[in-house]
Amino acid sequence: MPLGLKIAFNLFKLRIGIVIAITALAGMAVQPGAAPAAWQMAVLALAVLVSSASAGAFNQYWERDLDARMKRTSLRPFVTGVLREHWGWPALIALMTLAATAAAWLALNPWSALYTFLGAFFYAVVYTVWLKRRTLWNIVIGGLAGSFSVLAGAAAVTPSLSPEAWLLAMVLFLWTPPHFWSLAIAYRAEYAAAGVPMLPVVKGDAFAARAIFFNTLLLVAASLALALYSPGWIYVVAALAGGLLFIQKSIALVANPGRKTAMVCFHASLVQLSLLIVGAMLDSLLLG
Repeated sequence: MPLGLKIAFNLFKLRIGIVIAITALAGMAVQPGAAPAAWQMAVLALAVLVSSASAGAFNQYWERDLDARMKRTSLRPFVTGVLREHWGWPALIALMTLAATAAAWLALNPWSALYTFLGAFFYAVVYTVWLKRRTLWNIVIGGLAGSFSVLAGAAAVTPSLSPEAWLLAMVLFLWTPPHFWSLAIAYRAEYAAAGVPMLPVVKGDAFAARAIFFNTLLLVAASLALALYSPGWIYVVAALAGGLLFIQKSIALVANPGRKTAMVCFHASLVQLSLLIVGAMLDSLLLG
């Protein structure tokens, strides 16, 4: 990968952004009603991606002091000096967010635009600025950022959101804490050194592992509750497979809380979410 592209991929957290954009498409898939035109789907996916990218860049701009204290984030461009902090970055970030919101509004409707904006706002301002350094509830409340992408996609079909859309948004909300708490167990010493009150830092690994397990049970229950509505057997199989894997790995984490089991649990969360999203979209495409 060329150096400039690698820096951009890192700065804008495009790996996360692509996942967020796909969850917006999943929100479209579960919302009953006539799907938007292909170009409208593409515009919304791009709008959500750009909105997420702006929030990711702001996160790195705002947290450059924290990133310098953690080995995991010490090579980010604002820390290494590859990129220098100046007023132009907040201006660019604000412009990206505005452009993404306007694109969703013009291509779809004001509600889809609002949810696109709120996803970036919750990650950049609510989570990064207000919560992360202050409370162990940081990632719980900040998890709403992912939920808004689902709602942006669902509102693109119709602003009157269905139970399916709300349940999938709830799934994203419940998925975020065990996903990041697993990572926080693996990097607890670094978070502690940086002064970030992640759950394992404040309550310990064993407590955090139990919280991950119970949160995962709620997550899987919510994902299966969605199957009581329109999704068919493809979604059910995907939700069961991913959910059982995540539960299994969270049980192993409770039995032996530590870096290795935490990273296994972290990767299981990624598999679970991927299966869920792909299952919902395939269900809509092939059975809807």
